[in-house]
Amino acid sequence: MTSLVDQMGSATPLPGLLDQRILDPDPRPRLTGHKRDSDAILQSLPVAVYTTDAAGKITFYNEAAAQLWGVRPELGKSEFCGSWKMYWPDGTPLPHDQCPMALALKEKRPIRGMEAIAERPDGTRVWFIPYPSPLFDASGTLIGAVNTLVDITQRHQAEQRVRESEARHREIAAIVEFSDDAVLTKDLNGVITSWNHGATRLFGYTAEETIGKPVTILIPAERHDEEPTILARIRRGERIDHYETVRQRKDGSSVDISLTVSPVKDPQGRIVGASKIARDITDRRQAEQQQRLLLREMDHRVKNLFALASGVVALSARSAATPEELSSAVRHRLAALARAHALTLPVTSEGGKRTDQSTTLHLLIQTILSPYEGRTDADAPRVAVSGPDLRLAGGMVTTFALLLHEFATNAAKYGALSTPAGRVRIDCAEADGQFALTWQERGGPRIDNPTDSEGFGTMLARATVKDQLRGDISREWKPEGLTIRLSVPRDRVASE
Repeated sequence: MTSLVDQMGSATPLPGLLDQRILDPDPRPRLTGHKRDSDAILQSLPVAVYTTDAAGKITFYNEAAAQLWGVRPELGKSEFCGSWKMYWPDGTPLPHDQCPMALALKEKRPIRGMEAIAERPDGTRVWFIPYPSPLFDASGTLIGAVNTLVDITQRHQAEQRVRESEARHREIAAIVEFSDDAVLTKDLNGVITSWNHGATRLFGYTAEETIGKPVTILIPAERHDEEPTILARIRRGERIDHYETVRQRKDGSSVDISLTVSPVKDPQGRIVGASKIARDITDRRQAEQQQRLLLREMDHRVKNLFALASGVVALSARSAATPEELSSAVRHRLAALARAHALTLPVTSEGGKRTDQSTTLHLLIQTILSPYEGRTDADAPRVAVSGPDLRLAGGMVTTFALLLHEFATNAAKYGALSTPAGRVRIDCAEADGQFALTWQERGGPRIDNPTDSEGFGTMLARATVKDQLRGDISREWKPEGLTIRLSVPRDRVASE
């Protein structure tokens, strides 16, 4: 094995490795006249060391350098550095003729404070710090350079992990700070240690008002027993998910929340506190309450409709002579109920708020009698409504609808609406707490012998007015047409 000096092409051996003459005013390393074999010493070093000649051709490298590079460069041919590829710390390629060793040879000075990355043929990368120093002979002529490469991969990875961890912490902190949910932490004594903007929005307290205070300032007095139970579970390392409870705002008002509580641990894994995420579920609770109300209302309406339908079928059967007549009567009466029922349905806005429709008696009359509207032969309206209108209570709409349908059906079969010249006039009036409706038919077939039999319409009207409206009804048959008078307590049917 040739010596380092022999590889450098000099007849002057090194005293030790590199001789820096203390008394020499020029501190640059120079070869001396003492020859010794330095290769064994360089090979024994745990750090990567290699040398080049003045042109940058590699003349020696130790085993540590070969391991760092992942290749064994060819002596006398490979230039400046034995690595397969090199990069600057920012990841841009670093040409060999621009590496720190090339710069040291070009500028004839040691290069310090630079970092670089060596890529091995297998794709792994090694971060290192180079320490290239030019070598001069006794006359001061540049004869080569020596470079030491310190592997800092582990340090870089550790620093990268720290940076990533800090970035994650900053990101998490930003997410927590600007979360819509209330996020706070407390120690194992229940003292608040952090407080985000979401907590301020939900509870009304600022961070300055809460940090250092017991978390019980948020808990209603009747629920103070919840906190010791929560802390006991946290000390055992348990997590509490979606615990629904009630908390108290700064202004004293209560708020429904869903609470998630998790243990907070220190770097040694010891539980030192708890984090709390509180979500306002007021809107959800209101939606659930509204849903329950809708279901109850639907149940009530369905039961009422079934009861009405059952009554329609039963009473129609008493007066129907044939199945076809029964089918027609039931079908038309149920259709009238359906049209009236549509007027009772609440309206739901885009915000989910439900409001009852404003259903009036005039509107209901127009809906029920819409199939008969038009003009008579004398160009008079077939249906006319006059007098004060009445806003109907919700439960009275279907009652009036069925009653009006019976009036209209009888008029269409036997009365004024059965002839082209016939017409119906409906007059409304109010007096002394009573509401009166007069149904008057004119222009229909002449009535000479009014029947004494009580059909479905009569039975239904009498039962409806007496039992549901708590009122009175009477009929008067005259040759020119039928007149029906209805009187009911106003507060029974009107909605204020």
